[in-house]
Parts: sequence; C-alpha cells; structure tokens
Amino acid sequence: MEKIENPETKVLKGMELNDKDYLTLLLTSLKDIEKNYVIAMTEASNEYLYKQLEEVFLQIADFQREVYEVMFQNGWYKLETVDTLKLNNKLETLNQELSDLKN
Repeated sequence: MEKIENPETKVLKGMELNDKDYLTLLLTSLKDIEKNYVIAMTEASNEYLYKQLEEVFLQIADFQREVYEVMFQNGWYKLETVDTLKLNNKLETLNQELSDLKN
C-alpha cells in the first residue's frame, strides 16, 4: 500500500509535551467537541437554537481541519492509498446498508 505523507518534522522526545503532542491532543478534543455539537443540534428545540449551534459547529469543524492540515504538513499524520476495487466494494456495501434501512 502506498503512503501519502510529508517529511516528518522532528520533535524532542521525553516526558515534556512537544508540538506534535499538543496538536494531537487538540485534534482529538476538537473531534470530540464536534460529535457533541452534532448531538446538540439534533436535539435542538427550535430553529434559532439549531442555527446557533450549527454556526459554532462549522467554526469548530474548520478549526479541526486546520489542525489536521498542520499535522499532515509536518508529517505527523499519514494517509494510505486504497485500491479502487476495495473502495468500490466498500461503497457498494454502504449503499446496500442504506437501501436496507429505507425498506
């Protein structure tokens, strides 16, 4: 499998937190916050509240993406290519599951 990555920016190892550690913690926290905002949005009692929550959610999602991009640019977040056949099989499975839910 081919990796998609940037050269890794080296950070100090040891007991003290480094930039990679801080960004990893921030990214994890932002993902958790996003999940909680989605739950709050689905339970909003009126349209005004929903829109307020949605606005903050989108700002958090944008910030989460920025943190991810910084981590990827520094080689701290790596991706792998996926075989097209494998991807198409997964898509077919998800489409079938969606179809089953509608029935």
